[in-house]
Amino acid sequence: MKQLTLATVGFERYAKPTRRAAFLTEMERVVPWPALCGLIEPFYPKPGNGRPPIGIERMLRIYFLQQWFNLSDPAVEEALYDSQAMRRFVGIDLGLPESRHAAAGGAAVCRTGRRGNAGSSQAFICDCNPQ
Repeated sequence: MKQLTLATVGFERYAKPTRRAAFLTEMERVVPWPALCGLIEPFYPKPGNGRPPIGIERMLRIYFLQQWFNLSDPAVEEALYDSQAMRRFVGIDLGLPESRHAAAGGAAVCRTGRRGNAGSSQAFICDCNPQ
């Protein structure tokens, strides 16, 4: 278990689980994250000159939040600052500098989300959902 920073410690024992938190917990359990990341990894930007890219799994989780909750790029950034359940799902702790950078990734989500096309998305879904 990761150690919590002061940004996440507080009133957890008094919190009532929300439908959003229950949904995200279920998606954490059901979605094959390693398989999805393995499919994306060959196409994902590699660290080099400039700002390092946000991790594949974190960016994928942010992208899924956008799809599940119908959020625009600025709206998902705001939701990550606003919702503890979403931050926990994505793996963001606002008490850590690298997580604050990831929470402010609306522009990065915008660039990453437009890399594929409809055909590659369908193949991606078929590869990750074997029958």
